[in-house]
Amino acid sequence: MSDQQVFRVTLRMQVHPGKGADFERVWHDSADTITGQSANLGQWLSKSLDEEDVYHIVSDWTDEERFREYELSPEHLEHRGRLHPFRSAGTMTTMRVVHHFTGAAARA
Repeated sequence: MSDQQVFRVTLRMQVHPGKGADFERVWHDSADTITGQSANLGQWLSKSLDEEDVYHIVSDWTDEERFREYELSPEHLEHRGRLHPFRSAGTMTTMRVVHHFTGAAARA
């Protein structure tokens, strides 16, 4: 698959103070909801070092259409519902990967 076909979704999640560990556990325990989708290429959870109680979730998809199908599915609604009690705010950004280069450390 070429980089130009990868559809990327990034979520910025603000969690309630003191709920980070619970959020991480629930996200981890239900991650296969996303990665089990046939159009999903992978996902990552990162914790901000600059903002208190902020997480970033990145997921890559084969195309936007199949991501949007998942977004409207009962599986997504259930997954989102499990994370909702921990979230105080959030935003979503979508994009298409234009170029990707593998770094030296990953090639070693």
